[in-house]
Amino acid sequence: MMTTTAGPEAPFALARFREAAGSRLGLVAGDRIRGLSEEDLGAASLNDFLADPDWDRLAALAEAEGEWMPLSDVTLTAPVEPRQVLQTGANYRQHVIELVVAGLTQDGTRTPDQARSFAADIMDNRKRNGEPYFFIGLPACVVGDDETLALPGYSKVHDWELELAVVIGREAFRVTREDAMSHVAGYTIANDITTRDYVFRKDMKEIGTDWYRAKNAPGFLPTGPFLVPARFVEGGDLNVRLELNGQVMQDGSTSDLLFDIPTLVSAASQTMPLLPGDLLLTGSPAGNGQHWKRFLQDGDVMTGSIQGLGTQIVRCIGEEAR
Repeated sequence: MMTTTAGPEAPFALARFREAAGSRLGLVAGDRIRGLSEEDLGAASLNDFLADPDWDRLAALAEAEGEWMPLSDVTLTAPVEPRQVLQTGANYRQHVIELVVAGLTQDGTRTPDQARSFAADIMDNRKRNGEPYFFIGLPACVVGDDETLALPGYSKVHDWELELAVVIGREAFRVTREDAMSHVAGYTIANDITTRDYVFRKDMKEIGTDWYRAKNAPGFLPTGPFLVPARFVEGGDLNVRLELNGQVMQDGSTSDLLFDIPTLVSAASQTMPLLPGDLLLTGSPAGNGQHWKRFLQDGDVMTGSIQGLGTQIVRCIGEEAR
């Protein structure tokens, strides 16, 4: 469990905090938080608010007197309640190159330098001529970093993938790239945990990837702790950094995205409407466990930060140790 003592850099953000009856939506300003009623929000729920967000209303509340509490006095949980979660695969150029060199997708006939050159050519061509690759996650996997991550005992290769997550505002269906950002309400942090040896089917390789088993165990999508309005975030150039037990494993920038945020939102909306509050993960930078040959273990602590969005701390426990 983590106690958050500092809010994001933005003038205000949204969060959820624990109460005896469950969780409650709150407004964060600096190092303090206040609960939000339907009257405060001007909507019946967070997702209703995000469908037509009035950020100026919340900006005024952030400056007003009220029943403010120190952030350190509350336990934050996931700040969003998505109905759909879309994940983007292979969207950081250097990340994919590292995976190929690490042997995840090559057949062993190339030297590391040849594999790196091979992957770089593929990525550069994909950026010019390709399109985003999406798969679907289960909303039930979205949890706050207040919950311990239980590592399933059926594998020893559970991996981290820290990601910038787009939070959808107005419903987006078949929107253009030029209009896409008007459907983005804000951003949060997500750690898209992956069981590497479940990614590819072994019983019938022709089927390909098995994202359901690889990414959808309980708690496999720690999210938050804040939902920061898009007006305060330049999503195309943010530092993404993950430390494992204090050691830096990922330290990249969203400027390395093959397909930028407007392209992702537009492409994802072509098949199915993106609904208010939905999450669209943008991919993970280089430095996963597959690269380091070091995977999550009982007792590990992941500290994930994205510039301007705050920090999440996820503590791991082995299933056999529960």
